[in-house]
Amino acid sequence: MRKLVILLLVLLLGSLSVQAQGDAFSRQVLALRADLEVLTDAALGEGNRPQGWTFNVNNVAAPNFVTDLWYDSELLATVVFGEDRPASWIGAPTSPNAAIIARNVRHDLELTADAQQGVNIRPDGWNGGFALFRCDRTVMNLYVLLSNEYRLAFTTPETAIAYCVTVSAEIQDLLLQVEQLYNNDESREQIKDYTLAVRGDLERLADERKGLNVRPDGWRRNTDRESPTLASDIFLDMELLADDLLGPGQRPENYSGSIPNNPVFAAYSLRADVERLANAAGQVVRPRGWQGTDPVGACAPLDQAMVRVVTDLYDYTVPAIPADAGFCPALNVSVNTIAENPPPAPEESAPDLFFSGEAQWAFAYLDVAATEYMGQMPGGVRFRAWYRNFNESNMMFVSGEDFAVFIDRRWTTMDVEVFNRLPTLEGVKPLTFCDASWCNGPGPTPTPTGSGPIELLLLEGTAIPTPNTRELASTKTQINWNSIRVTYILDDTATRTAQVTLELCADNNQVDCEPAEVVFDNNAGAPKQVIGQAPNGLNIYQFPYGYSSNLLIESGNRFSSDVWISDPTLR
Repeated sequence: MRKLVILLLVLLLGSLSVQAQGDAFSRQVLALRADLEVLTDAALGEGNRPQGWTFNVNNVAAPNFVTDLWYDSELLATVVFGEDRPASWIGAPTSPNAAIIARNVRHDLELTADAQQGVNIRPDGWNGGFALFRCDRTVMNLYVLLSNEYRLAFTTPETAIAYCVTVSAEIQDLLLQVEQLYNNDESREQIKDYTLAVRGDLERLADERKGLNVRPDGWRRNTDRESPTLASDIFLDMELLADDLLGPGQRPENYSGSIPNNPVFAAYSLRADVERLANAAGQVVRPRGWQGTDPVGACAPLDQAMVRVVTDLYDYTVPAIPADAGFCPALNVSVNTIAENPPPAPEESAPDLFFSGEAQWAFAYLDVAATEYMGQMPGGVRFRAWYRNFNESNMMFVSGEDFAVFIDRRWTTMDVEVFNRLPTLEGVKPLTFCDASWCNGPGPTPTPTGSGPIELLLLEGTAIPTPNTRELASTKTQINWNSIRVTYILDDTATRTAQVTLELCADNNQVDCEPAEVVFDNNAGAPKQVIGQAPNGLNIYQFPYGYSSNLLIESGNRFSSDVWISDPTLR
């Protein structure tokens, strides 16, 4: 039966193209194939392969390269595990997306390596993959959704000890930042009610198993909805009842036995544990008045959160799952499947129209870092958007009849909701060109004057007084912001400012440069404060992101009245 399923999946998914994913993805899957071959050598002896091995080891452009990877990984897993697989095994391809298949194969191959070599022991020549790919499927998908759909940035480093535990905790904390999920008054009140309902059901279970109002010694019975210790008191009472009903230290399978500080996940964990405790205590039929009527509450806390996320993003509805199918395992498959295969929005049935917009004098560039300026795209020019940059960046790749460039969404008619649906540039390097009549580069971005988009955005159209430069013009050479070498020391994205050192250079090549000695702010009528010195002795100043003018920036032989401080997403 396994061979028949494998054959059908290979036929269905055989049209996948790795080449379309880009060079970075090609390197990733080639490293994955190399690790598969190395591990198979370790398991069977060098050069020995299971019967049916595809031997598709380097033809990365082949449409079946990724499916062959999966197929051979399953053959090796059968050698190592037999017909069984670990509980967290993902197995058969869950999506026609080659990147997701490769990610899941990497996850499963790491499990195979743990079993074959020992936990975290790998053969010589092992490449490995992203630390995230060793985490379970729900963690991987929540990471992707929080990054791509909610535009939240993760800080857990790849080198973190117990990476999956750490990034799971960060996922929980980041979810609290999403306004439509948990960061609103209504949701906070709902979580309080949800937690209090666990208290009520714990008391009902104790009444049913111990007798009315008979409780273990030390019972807290905290029922104050507003109490800051409500969740922890419920947890401690549940531990007392579990010891009493099951025996000291005896707990049901998958019982968490702890609660996080995060109020949402504390509530989710308590609900799942009280349901497991009731089952383990033989209370299959719940007591009268039991409030945990939603079967989702018995599932893992991250799966409960995933239901909330995919409901918000994709209008997900929990399917009818037969009781004998195992509700929580089936729910886990259901929510992760929709996360990996999101339904198209109704508007996306006509993507060329849905992802189209008009320019509003947007600056156009040949690169996403905005260093190769090609001119301003006039108002009313139509484009089709294809990709967006990562995290908080507003840059997107667009094309028209005679251009394919990067522009800032804020200077177009495209709504941010449509922009957020664009795929990211991960593994993609689009071909850019600009042959339209308004193209006049590549070159440096011009100093903003008049009503250009940078000036309008940063200065909100406010008129700027002409800097006082007459007294310097006779003794020093004036340069513009394009000839200032800016070295970034520290960013504060919350205030959109950067600490920098400045050097005034002879020309745009920024080779012959002198350190800025004084920065005078004509608007404030005072010098800008020197907030420190860099190791090379240059003064450190703090500036807002973007274009600042009405300044007098002086070095020994040069001066400038303006400076450009780049947003981190444009560097």
